[in-house]
Amino acid sequence: MEKSIFEITKMDCPSEENLIRMKLDGMDGIRELTFDLSNRQLTIYHQGPPTPIETALSSLNLGSRRLSSQASAKTTFLEDSHQKKLLWTVLIINFAFFIIEMTTGLISRSMGLVADSLDMLADAFVYAISLYAVGGPLLRKKKVAKVAGYFQLTLASLGFLEVLRRFLGAEKLPDFSTMIVVSILALIANSICLYLLQKSKSKEEAHMKASMIFTSNDIIINLGVITAGLFVLWTQTAYPDLIVGTIVFLLVVQGALRILKLGK
Repeated sequence: MEKSIFEITKMDCPSEENLIRMKLDGMDGIRELTFDLSNRQLTIYHQGPPTPIETALSSLNLGSRRLSSQASAKTTFLEDSHQKKLLWTVLIINFAFFIIEMTTGLISRSMGLVADSLDMLADAFVYAISLYAVGGPLLRKKKVAKVAGYFQLTLASLGFLEVLRRFLGAEKLPDFSTMIVVSILALIANSICLYLLQKSKSKEEAHMKASMIFTSNDIIINLGVITAGLFVLWTQTAYPDLIVGTIVFLLVVQGALRILKLGK
């Protein structure tokens, strides 16, 4: 049995963790995956050489590199019986906030909220694919990943077009108060998801470092929309909201491309 430790520089939230789990799902020889989100490290217990694992991780473009590989005497591997329940919990939270942010974003004319809702939807897709693929054939997982990825790209493309239209036209100011309040609620929801998933790993990791929370992409996005709401109030223009919306749409496209890679 081998123990390989990988550094994954872009793994800073549970969504990336789940992408990695899906990518390595079904790979021969892998016995256990242990994630350390705060230090962006992944420990894998496996049989055989680590080269196929390195190749699979590199294909996700998450900045992975192998730090070490050594023989391990470990023979007992625990399976997290609560993982499926946790996946359902975070899926429901993310999908609920997709609906909330999309609805309030359209009502308040905030492209930042609309874009953030798609980011929530992307995370929900990742959790849903994992749940749907549990115990199922690899081909089914790939088909679902393709559908989810293309759907996400379509929504992001429509969002870009709407941002462009608003840049070129005269639009009413977005409701900054709605932007701020809903984004604060979304930030809390993302923090809860991150806490629940990290807590499930072990008792020692139940209390997360503050730095881990605030380096999460999802939470940074929430803070970005809150900041945009404040700048809308200050400048009395829609440009801060449109700029943040554009940035988040780019992140949504990046996430969709990652999901599509799972379908290859």
